Amino acid sequence: MSSLKVREAEADFNVPGAGKPCKTWYKVYGTLPHPHNPPLVVLHGGPGSTHEYLDILSELTRLFDVPVILYDQIGNGRSTHLPEKNGNVDFWTVQLFVDELHNLLNHLNIHDNYNVLGQSWGGMLASEFATRQPKGLRKLVIADSPASMALFVKVANELRKGLPQEVQDALNKHEAADTTTDPEYIAAMNEFYKRHSCRLDPVPQSLVDGLVWMEKDPTVHSTMNGPNEFNITGYLKTWNVIDRLHNIQATTLLINGRYDITHDIVVEPFFQHIPKVRWVQFADSAHVPHLEETERFMQVVWAFLRG
Repeated sequence: MSSLKVREAEADFNVPGAGKPCKTWYKVYGTLPHPHNPPLVVLHGGPGSTHEYLDILSELTRLFDVPVILYDQIGNGRSTHLPEKNGNVDFWTVQLFVDELHNLLNHLNIHDNYNVLGQSWGGMLASEFATRQPKGLRKLVIADSPASMALFVKVANELRKGLPQEVQDALNKHEAADTTTDPEYIAAMNEFYKRHSCRLDPVPQSLVDGLVWMEKDPTVHSTMNGPNEFNITGYLKTWNVIDRLHNIQATTLLINGRYDITHDIVVEPFFQHIPKVRWVQFADSAHVPHLEETERFMQVVWAFLRG
């Protein structure tokens, strides 16, 4: 990794209603512009996490000379934080993050030729972005993302029934009492995550780092999502992109894991409604196949980009 050309910088981002200047922090692996390979812009999950757990996608630069751009979305990580907007669902909208992506593409002068990979919430954002048919978007990767939040919650609660009964009892008890910060509840949630979020033991530090950022400033996650996967109370509670998927013109790759919280049922609408699409499932992965099956993940994504 040390031999890669890496650049970190910030892009000014004019956010109406923010009340202060805002910046988007980003990192570029490889060379821009590239004579042959369009850059891959990577959108992290959460909402409210950061880029760290996706840094491994720089392997695409090292192995295949694909420029990779990662960034921390507004309100997260090294980008401008706006804790004073906590709970403001009129501020933290999908359109805000779509506008930020356009702003970054323009800042880097790549808006005429680029690819996008979104993971989890990042894939939801990527699908929203693509339905608007932005110029320059060549290929789209939607990884571990639901097409509907209602479907996502339904499947999460079905998967929950597969937990040991004592774990289910702990979840039920603390949700009824509204004590979801209790250590017993957190331990029960971790049992769920071991099965359906990341099956690696220990959990990669890069994944932990994103969660640490979210704990430092939960503004975005709490406002857009809510307490957890079983109880979405924020802005995204009614989010659904299915009726607009037919507008996506970019050739699309869908990815999920066999044990993924974004089970086949919540991914299938992408497959049914995006005109040019293929779907690859990772047999030994949950929600982060780029960490759980890294080598195969890089090969699959590169084969798709090279296409």
